[in-house]
Amino acid sequence: MDVRENEIQGGQVERAALVKYLESRFGKQIVLGEISPLGSSTQDMEEIKQFGFGRPLLVNFYTKNGIEKVVFHSIRKNTFGREREDDRVSAVWLDFQNFNELPQHVPALDMMIRTKAGDIQSVRQAEDMLLLTGFRPGQVYARDLIRIGDEQKLNSMDKDRACVLATYLAQIHQQKHESEALWLRRLRDLVGDGEGVMGLTDNYSSQVTFTDIDELRSIEEQVNRWRWKLKPLSHRLRQVHGDFHPYNVLFESGLDFHVLDRSRGAWGEPADDVSCMSINFLFFSLQRYDQLDGPFKILHEHFWETYFKRRGDEEILEVIQPWIAWRALVLASPVWYPDIEDGVRRKLIHFAQKVLASEIYDYCDINQYLEN
Repeated sequence: MDVRENEIQGGQVERAALVKYLESRFGKQIVLGEISPLGSSTQDMEEIKQFGFGRPLLVNFYTKNGIEKVVFHSIRKNTFGREREDDRVSAVWLDFQNFNELPQHVPALDMMIRTKAGDIQSVRQAEDMLLLTGFRPGQVYARDLIRIGDEQKLNSMDKDRACVLATYLAQIHQQKHESEALWLRRLRDLVGDGEGVMGLTDNYSSQVTFTDIDELRSIEEQVNRWRWKLKPLSHRLRQVHGDFHPYNVLFESGLDFHVLDRSRGAWGEPADDVSCMSINFLFFSLQRYDQLDGPFKILHEHFWETYFKRRGDEEILEVIQPWIAWRALVLASPVWYPDIEDGVRRKLIHFAQKVLASEIYDYCDINQYLEN
């Protein structure tokens, strides 16, 4: 597939850094020769300090044994699943692990990183990638919701915590980003990503009794119809967390909190975050009241009212439906939540179906979506 019209050139590498890397990689002194984009005529690069690192480059270098040739590749940013940095990292990793397994394939010699300083460093010995983060003390917000379900009442801080969470979302959602490509990617991930709707339905066993194949397929199809409906709305692309549920919010004390495990890129639909948290008030309430009721109803209303007061995005009620369905599939999943009753799962699946059929989401009366 030729995607040149969709590519965005990457960073640059200095010739000195290239020499340093090649000498380290091949264990001998080299003299750097001609460099040219693969498939084009050789260009004299002697007077050019830097060269673009955005497409395959044929590099000629000389050792005491004569001339050697290697090709440097970077994964070009494009609109075919290479929109984000993590896409391109994973593509390099996959290529390095697979090229040499296929007979007659051009060999993969190394896997490298380009540093902010412009150096090239090998990571070919890597077997896995690890992430190092800081530590923050506290308890996940889910502990609050479990306590509320057990005690069936709110304490003096519960409403304030729901308020600060809604305020936080309203604040981060103020930051807008212009990118139709990232907007379409976010919609595509909602439907087809391994953690999206299709990934969820693929992991529902055929042995479950609270739903069936036809119903799960229907949810997939409805969400995809919503994707086509939402594709023109790239003006809604905003800064998001991407997985803003009660197990990813850590309260230290009082109203001080931290968030964990931001997912699926920096930019998306605000309804993603709002639905992810707000549906959990229903989820915990279903396990106690069989509907949204009691203290959870109060928190749900307080969360939504605070969000609208701080941001006022009425259009969210016209786009949130597929994200609610996705989150309902997560909460109903025996893989993710193995200990809840099938009656709760059944209500969540029914909830998803009814919400997807609604043109405007009525957050003030979500119990109507639980009715047969």
